[in-house]
Amino acid sequence: MDPFVIIGVVVVILSIVFHEVAHGYVANMLGDPTAKYAGRLTLNPIPHIDPIGSVLVPGLLALTGSPFLVGWAKPVPVNPHNLKWGDWGEALVAFAGPATNVVIAFVFAMLVRFGVGTGGGEAFISLCAMVVIANISLAILNLIPIPPLDGSKIVAAFLPSALYMQYRQLESLTYALGPFGLLVVLIIIFNVLSPFISFLTGSVFLFLTGL
Repeated sequence: MDPFVIIGVVVVILSIVFHEVAHGYVANMLGDPTAKYAGRLTLNPIPHIDPIGSVLVPGLLALTGSPFLVGWAKPVPVNPHNLKWGDWGEALVAFAGPATNVVIAFVFAMLVRFGVGTGGGEAFISLCAMVVIANISLAILNLIPIPPLDGSKIVAAFLPSALYMQYRQLESLTYALGPFGLLVVLIIIFNVLSPFISFLTGSVFLFLTGL
């Protein structure tokens, strides 16, 4: 197997593990220890891995030369009824995942800038660039306000009551479909928004790395 594919899958897995753990830690800070008791506040990838979302999807994207690498893990369990600040608490928990990916992307983008400026090795620069692209992609994808993505919970906190209830019904529908609900959402996004995501990922990458 192409080493690029293996490295790409590993990068995505580690990135989504940090993403999910961030959800759990913020939820725990806001009064919901559900993720903690479920053993999900760990950077060990095994409890988080979803065979399709964590391995198959990023592997296929890497194999096909996709300009962005994304995937998903098993959702960290959160009980919103335990959270402080109601919907705002849920929005903060949702935002923690993409925010973590943005921080990771920024740190590795600085390593790219530093590595290029000091003649860093090509392999090192390529690895850091892959981390940046994967984390930018994950952040952008998860911030799209379509249930069950994180962006939907962030937007929901700002909606008036009538729209809020309709939004929650749409979210319930996607959850009722189980893992297929997320898969359907992603297929729609890739078919409709793929050029936009690619453009935005590339633009943010160039802005951060200077390449």
